[in-house]
Amino acid sequence: MDAKLLEILVCPLCKSPLIYQKSAQELICKADRLAFKIADDIPVMLVDEARTLSVDEIEKL
Repeated sequence: MDAKLLEILVCPLCKSPLIYQKSAQELICKADRLAFKIADDIPVMLVDEARTLSVDEIEKL
């Protein structure tokens, strides 16, 4: 994932910064408890395709 791209990407819902999870290939929004997948080095920033995170997953970040 390109570092400059990571600097400018924000959550499409709340505009919060995202956390890059390299091992899971996801961008995480803690505020909305959403995980956006990264497919072929391209972030899929669609809320409808995001995975909802559990409270436990958020606490581990």
